[in-house]
Amino acid sequence: MNETTLQRREIVAAGVFVTVTTVLFVLLGRLLTPSTITVTIGDTTVQSETLQLSLRRIETIVLTIAAFASGVSATTLLFESRASGTDSQTPPDTHSTADEPDHTSTKNLLDTRRQEWDETASRLTGNEQIVYEIVLNADGVLPQSDIVEQSDFSKATVSRTLDNLESKDLIERKRRGIGNMVILL
Repeated sequence: MNETTLQRREIVAAGVFVTVTTVLFVLLGRLLTPSTITVTIGDTTVQSETLQLSLRRIETIVLTIAAFASGVSATTLLFESRASGTDSQTPPDTHSTADEPDHTSTKNLLDTRRQEWDETASRLTGNEQIVYEIVLNADGVLPQSDIVEQSDFSKATVSRTLDNLESKDLIERKRRGIGNMVILL
């Protein structure tokens, strides 16, 4: 919906809410104010009594309809203000297709990252280099159990080696179920 339609709905709902709430207060005031009856004969007062609270059938119907209309208009106002509030909080879409990176820049980024990983692998020695290269050959993401299978190392050796690589901020282990996923940084 456009902005003017929302504003019209809010204005109508607010008007209905105010009108119906006024009717409700008038009827409730009449209901809560007891009526007194005074019987006079001539100049002397015979008896004065208050009557119990009572509403006529039409007043009961009007009260019920007014309460329903008040609830509907209040709900409309509440949800319309929330919807328009969230719409105004979201920033406008200024993202054009010219700003989006093309596939060549993404490929260049991946190639650059791959070169950095290769340089890092060449600086490592021993078990660290072997484990790092296994993850590197898997495009930088590999379950820890697969590293154990692809190398001739025990689970403990692989775990200690990954601890060392993780302390050097070269990899990150993320928990996946009962195992770990090893990711090159």
